[in-house]
Amino acid sequence: MSAGITREKALDLLNEYIKNPNMIKHCLASEAVLGAIAEHLGEDREKWAMAGLLHDLDVELTNADMNVHGLESVKILQQHGVDPEAIEAIKLHNELACGEKRSTAFHYALAAGETITGLITATALVYPDKKLASVKPKSIIKRMKAKAFAASVNRDIIRECEKINIPLPEFAELSLKAMQSISDALEL
Repeated sequence: MSAGITREKALDLLNEYIKNPNMIKHCLASEAVLGAIAEHLGEDREKWAMAGLLHDLDVELTNADMNVHGLESVKILQQHGVDPEAIEAIKLHNELACGEKRSTAFHYALAAGETITGLITATALVYPDKKLASVKPKSIIKRMKAKAFAASVNRDIIRECEKINIPLPEFAELSLKAMQSISDALEL
């Protein structure tokens, strides 16, 4: 239990604090993507995936107010014994609230990984079948360039993948495959 919490307990927390089913799916997608990034980089898959799963724990509690989002998660997760490194990455996925800058591979991976899930989901939803299986990595890269498409998705944060030495095309493919592996759970 390198993450300091079991997945079962983490899912219980997620369901306690998050009621929106689409937000739960975003967290599941982020878990898959972070696990894949960790494997790719030779990092702790369990810990990184757990950070992906729990990164938005307080989003409803804070009404998604980016001035405070993440800070309540830190308090909750500390009470449950979650690994401090995972908590720090969760805190730093929203630099605005904590007033600190991302500086480690884990920080960049969580921020870029959870952000690209929104772009991938939006890309899948424009296909007639609305399935991740129809999405190609090059489509994600094309959508990155279309600023009006999924306009709320911060492309600069996605590009932080390059700070962990994963070029954008490779990052898009890695993230897409991770999400495709749980497409049933994501209902995409």
